[in-house]
Amino acid sequence: MEFMRYDLQLFADAGTLVNGTAGYVNAETGAVTQFSGVNTLSPEMKDFYDTELLENARIEMFYAQFAKRQALPARHGGKVEWRKFNTFARASKLQEGVIPTGQKFGVTTVSGSIDQYGTYTSITDKLELRAYDDVIMGATEEMGASAAETQEALIRDALLVGTNVLYCDNIEKATGNAKSTPTSCATMGASDTDGYSLLTPSMINKAVTIMKKNRVPRINGRYYAVIHPSVAHDLRECEGWIEAHKYARPEELFNGEIGELHGVRFIENVFAPVLGGSTYQNKSSGVTYATYFFGKDGFGIIDPEGGALQMIIHDKGEIGGPLNQFSTIGYKFETNGATILYPERILRVMSVSSFSATDAVN
Repeated sequence: MEFMRYDLQLFADAGTLVNGTAGYVNAETGAVTQFSGVNTLSPEMKDFYDTELLENARIEMFYAQFAKRQALPARHGGKVEWRKFNTFARASKLQEGVIPTGQKFGVTTVSGSIDQYGTYTSITDKLELRAYDDVIMGATEEMGASAAETQEALIRDALLVGTNVLYCDNIEKATGNAKSTPTSCATMGASDTDGYSLLTPSMINKAVTIMKKNRVPRINGRYYAVIHPSVAHDLRECEGWIEAHKYARPEELFNGEIGELHGVRFIENVFAPVLGGSTYQNKSSGVTYATYFFGKDGFGIIDPEGGALQMIIHDKGEIGGPLNQFSTIGYKFETNGATILYPERILRVMSVSSFSATDAVN
């Protein structure tokens, strides 16, 4: 009997390029070509890490929820203008046969420009290989938190220049009776002797009254305020807050909502301003807090085409040097921080809290 011998390789149809674990493999020669930089991270993994970064950033972002967003197309420079029409005065009584003087009509422009921000970290090949946890995932989650904190700080600091300010009354903590009305942070009390300049239901009512007088339009029928947890702590202990929430369960519409009082829905945010130094410390040399009350479109944020928050990962095979010793994970984005469009629609309410003596400036 004659046996025929077949070369099984003749039936292989892999070609000269096979995707392997370490690079592109030539099926005929066995030679391996390193992945190119654009192919080191698969599209599926890139999308996954991008999603993780954005989701972790969004859950920590509070101020941006209330911004009027303005698109900036690519190749249009780094500056945009918001335009708003001037208002007209009330009509006057007409005199028969006499043509009245017309009112001037114009447009006011407010401009904002963008800057780029970003950071990264390096992870060694040994840590990536030997660690129990997914270090790339862990770094991605922490980068999301960093991105959110950066954007929150840029917005809140930009809004701090607004001149529409209300200082909370100094009151006796036990009775709630007013002792004095501060005109600056330096005259705000944080002791039994000076009184406490706390954010109370009464001060919230006063803030709302100011906004109503300024004809500030609401957001979904309500005003919104971003409040620090230390300030929220004192507010929650006020009888007016307790009574308002004894039976009510308001639907949460925005990230971080903790409740509603006097037509204001409150958003708790650990990045709300905690201020000190010679400019902002209270009469007892402790920190003060800024709670921003918002109406509709009070400030603007630029959305630059191609400049949104972006996750950037370089694999060790791409950037890790001659011995592939490290990978990098980072992010970058472009923003104007915030541009105040209508000063009267952002009321900054300054107060102290029970934690003024111990909280650190942020």
